[in-house]
Amino acid sequence: METHYLKNISSPADVKKLDEKELDNLAKEIREVLISTVSQNGGHLASNLGVVELTIALHRVFNSPKDKIVWDVGHQVYTHKLLTGRFDSFESLRKENGISGFSRPSESEHDIFYSGHSSTSISSALGIATAEKINGGKNHTIAVIGDGALTGGLAYEALNNAGRQKCKLIVILNDNEMSISKNVGGVARYLAVIRSKPGYFMFKAHTEKFIKRIPLIGKSLARLLFKSKTRLKNFMYKSTFFEDLGFQYMGPIDGHNIEQITNALEGAKLVNKPVLLHINTIKGKGYDFAEKDPSQFHGISKFNVFSGEPNYSSGSFSDVAGEFLCNAAAKDKRICTVTAAMKLGTGLDSFSKKFPERFFDVGIAEEHAVTFASGLARDGMLPVFAVYSTFLQRAYDQLIHDCALQKEHIVLAVDRAGFVGEDGETHQGLFDVAYLNSIPDINVYSPSNYSELNKAFFNAFYKDKRVVAIRYPRGTESEILKDYKATENNFDIIGEENAENAIVTYGRVFASAFEALKMLNEKGKEYKIIKLNRIKPIDIKAVESALNCKKVFFFEESLESGSVGERFAYLLSKNSFNGKFIHTAVDDGFVKQASVSSLLHKYKLDCEGICEVISNEQ
Repeated sequence: METHYLKNISSPADVKKLDEKELDNLAKEIREVLISTVSQNGGHLASNLGVVELTIALHRVFNSPKDKIVWDVGHQVYTHKLLTGRFDSFESLRKENGISGFSRPSESEHDIFYSGHSSTSISSALGIATAEKINGGKNHTIAVIGDGALTGGLAYEALNNAGRQKCKLIVILNDNEMSISKNVGGVARYLAVIRSKPGYFMFKAHTEKFIKRIPLIGKSLARLLFKSKTRLKNFMYKSTFFEDLGFQYMGPIDGHNIEQITNALEGAKLVNKPVLLHINTIKGKGYDFAEKDPSQFHGISKFNVFSGEPNYSSGSFSDVAGEFLCNAAAKDKRICTVTAAMKLGTGLDSFSKKFPERFFDVGIAEEHAVTFASGLARDGMLPVFAVYSTFLQRAYDQLIHDCALQKEHIVLAVDRAGFVGEDGETHQGLFDVAYLNSIPDINVYSPSNYSELNKAFFNAFYKDKRVVAIRYPRGTESEILKDYKATENNFDIIGEENAENAIVTYGRVFASAFEALKMLNEKGKEYKIIKLNRIKPIDIKAVESALNCKKVFFFEESLESGSVGERFAYLLSKNSFNGKFIHTAVDDGFVKQASVSSLLHKYKLDCEGICEVISNEQ
């Protein structure tokens, strides 16, 4: 699309050259580019539309990368990327070998931290600001965090610690859903703007200095005035939470007024203590569909710009899981669900409406969610914590200490297990197998189609009596498995039971193996599939069924280290296996963005890759 301003911005220095009218026009142009690009590539739209003016003001006031801007979650950095020399490559957003949809230091010196998980920005920014102070630097560190991220406990741990530090730290609270600090009427709003201007702080500093110099009464008078001012301010704002922690609170400020934000940031630079700048923004600003339904446009696939309709077919593992839970909860009043601010993504929207008293959204607080679920189970409920694989990582300690050790019966619905595609390194669900494998007294199922998913949930509710994890991939079931019937077994054998060679796999990769088996059979090759339905603990009979094979090929969509394949190989060795074991998994490293199909192909987990690995061993 044709642009007038963005094509001339190669660094934040170019933003500083524009006047106020040009900045407003730049904001409009940015929104057009965001809407157009995300409609083609998918991504996080509503949050990015909400921070356009804020990002412009940040780069107008500060000197990135000397001044370091740390973005919480990192999903709202699209404007930041456009203003830091990445406009020419922006059309590659979230594509394979393109620019990331999150902040990525390897991509630009202006991206300070990899970020894809919530509530981390204040901690990391405080560390940077403290190091800057120790090293005698004068640069500022800015953490940009949304009000939703303040539901995460790590943010409060950081706030509690940051308020005691005398460093150049500015925390920008982007309040786009709830009012953190309610105020009373127009006078309070007017005073908030006045108190955030740099002239206010310069006048305040000179006045305090003058009063303290008055002989005999100066210091006492200054203390009296300070107490009076504080009482008046507390009356106007009804909240001293941030200032009680040691911050200079400023705001709330209109987050779509570049001049007001600029003045506030200039004022914040003059304060010799940590500052909390509170701004109000509108998610989806400038695009009606996103403003009316910001949740739908938080993370969205390709969509039609004119209708706002997403370009994808309905039906997914998440939807099937949500439907099963609704049907089960209608019959069993013990069943309840827990989510960490992911109601829509995990398929629990219908459950939340049908059983509101048994649905709990705890906010971005995965650690709390796990322990909360354990508490529910302790008193007779049957809780399901529905969570993306990448976010369950945050609750590893709670899984060990508060669930497995307690022997409570909870169900973990681990969504987005395996490759997730375009969200990249921070979101790939490749670690859950390894960390769940390391925890005693947990059963783990990995269904490959919808019917197996339902069977796994039934087993988790009514057959197992411990912590149970059910891991399933993003997206829909494979067409090749639509007619494949689930069994009650811990494992199944497909093909000739006495075949000389075996393919062992589970989950989504089974569809590729199933297809590969047909091709191998057509070529007269003697193979069978040992399909693991329960991957922890591995049924010893599944291992025994591979002991007499000449070659055992294990394929899995997980990190190799700590994987099911490693465990299977150990059990084979322990039982005197004399054949050859070939393990195909994701090697040690982080997987970058690409489509799921491309990643399955790259790591030789699609039909073609499986056949290639087997062919190379002939």
